[in-house]
Amino acid sequence: MLRVGLTGGIATGKSYVRARLEALGARTIDADLLARDVVAPGTPGLAAIAARFGPRVLDASGRLDRASLAEVVFGDTEARRELEAIVHPRVYAAIDAWFASLIASGRAPSGLRMSRSSSRPRTPAISTSSSSRSARPPNRCGAYRHATGRRPRRARRRLAAQWPIEEKARQADYVIRTDGTFAETDAQVEDVYRSLCQRAERVGPD
Repeated sequence: MLRVGLTGGIATGKSYVRARLEALGARTIDADLLARDVVAPGTPGLAAIAARFGPRVLDASGRLDRASLAEVVFGDTEARRELEAIVHPRVYAAIDAWFASLIASGRAPSGLRMSRSSSRPRTPAISTSSSSRSARPPNRCGAYRHATGRRPRRARRRLAAQWPIEEKARQADYVIRTDGTFAETDAQVEDVYRSLCQRAERVGPD
C-alpha cells in the first residue's frame, strides 16, 4: 500500500488532478476540506483559534471569520505559524483516522491511496504546477480568477506566504504541469498513476 501526497500552489489544479486520480481508482481525501472541519463551530480547533487570536476572528454567529483571520495571519509570519500549529496536527489526525476507517471497513484498495495537502506532504509526492498562474486560461482557473478579481492584494499576500511552488516541484517525486489543455493534464495524470501503481507493487502491503 502506498500513501501519496498531492500538493501545489493556489489555483494550480490540485482539485482537478485529485478528481482524475480518483477516477482512475485512487482513494482520495481533501485536506483543505478537513482543515475547515477541524475549525467548525463547537470544535476544539475553533476554540483554540479564538483563544489565540480573540473574538475579532469570529463572526456574529460564532463561526470562524476566514477573511478576518486571513488579514491577521498572512501579514504576520509568527501568527501564521501559530495558526498552523493549531490546525495542521488536527488535519493530520483526521487523515490518519480516514486511512484507519478505510482499512477497518475493508474499503481500502490494494496499492495506491491519495491525500491532497496544502502543506508539505509525505513522500512520494505529486506537485501540480503551472508556469504562470496569472496567465492560465479562464476555463482552467475559475478559483484564481475569483481570488484575484475581487481581492488581488489579498490573493498576492496568500501566494507570497505559501511555500514557493518552484520548491514544491523540485522536492516532489512527480510534477504535473497544468498550464496546458485538459487532455495534456489528463495524460500526465495517467502516466503518474501508472508509475505509482508500479511503485506500490514493489512496496507491497503495510
